[in-house]
Amino acid sequence: MYKLYSLLLLFILSGVSCSGDKATLDTDASLKYCEQQVNRSLPLLKESFKIPRNILSDESSGNWNCTSIYDWTSGFWPGILWYLYEYDHDENIKKAAERFTAALYPVVDRKADNHDLGFMMYCSLGNGYRLTGNEEYKKVLLRAADSLATLYDLRVGTIHSWPGMREKMGWPHNTIIDNMLNLELLFWAAKNGGGEQLYKIANRHAEVTMENQFRNDFSTCHVVVYDTITGNRIKQVTHQGYADSSMWARGQGWAIYGFTMCYRETRNPAFLETARKAADLYLSRLPEDMIPYWDFDAPGLPEEPRDASAAAVVASGLLEMSLYMQDEVDAEKYKSAAVKILASLSSPAYQSREHNQAFLLHSTGHKPNNSEIDASIIYADYYYIEALIRLDKINKTGAI
Repeated sequence: MYKLYSLLLLFILSGVSCSGDKATLDTDASLKYCEQQVNRSLPLLKESFKIPRNILSDESSGNWNCTSIYDWTSGFWPGILWYLYEYDHDENIKKAAERFTAALYPVVDRKADNHDLGFMMYCSLGNGYRLTGNEEYKKVLLRAADSLATLYDLRVGTIHSWPGMREKMGWPHNTIIDNMLNLELLFWAAKNGGGEQLYKIANRHAEVTMENQFRNDFSTCHVVVYDTITGNRIKQVTHQGYADSSMWARGQGWAIYGFTMCYRETRNPAFLETARKAADLYLSRLPEDMIPYWDFDAPGLPEEPRDASAAAVVASGLLEMSLYMQDEVDAEKYKSAAVKILASLSSPAYQSREHNQAFLLHSTGHKPNNSEIDASIIYADYYYIEALIRLDKINKTGAI
């Protein structure tokens, strides 16, 4: 009885109503909350080259810890600002988005050593170009795509993640599941003057990842190590998960989101089926409040840290996936799951509110490295506001 009461209270406080398996969320209330939090942060973020990354659980100030433009997370803050501008059309937010986006231009002046150029540049300049048509953004994005493509190994068929691991770990070529999301930059570039080869690289990367990154139950491993002579897989390992055989929550989220996006760009039904099977497994193992522990197989459950960032990524991916379902029941299943996740994230248990300037609490960055544990992390906020924007559009227009 107590659990039922707690769940009902959660939905009431977060503007959610339920009818059977269906749920609705007041997206305006949640997006206005995001607007309030951003307006708390902006006056303190004077230097454009210092980008918000995290607020640790023991931070007394509640202010963002910032990182450089070269950090893999640097695109998420300007991306948040662009999404907020899309929602509220506030010119001050637009100016801030332009300021932090322009600060990222030097990223493409360096030799590619970062497979996360998609996260860095597409989440920021990509959203900016989509909303403004700024030709300078387009030029920089095309340069970023060309740079990312230099990390592609034709023999393996994937983009090389973490080139530094060759020496550190003795890995000839490694690809992480996170890299699926960086493919969106290549798909976009191929349609906007970058050339067909970028499409081929992105498509082949997805095919090889689909063949090698999953286990029999459609859980994903974090890292696959490949032989650069034969192109064959050497082993599946983890870097940020609990164990080589465990299901790291955010990694499963990257797979769900990434293969759904790849289906959108290619219409390859195998990509959608892969995303769906990964999603079904993920959803079947969630705790009652729909927010995963950082790793589904961590040994200390249920006392292990949660990962709100994984939940936000999955919610956004499921909303898009729901649009591609041929059966209305399936479409409602994935949309409803996404709404329930967003409802939980929008509750007092997970929103930062007075605690700090972020949107969300309780994300886990790199548990094995004891880094960003139970923290507010910028990419959790990015995918949260993206999912809210997507849900708002689906409710109003039926599309994203």
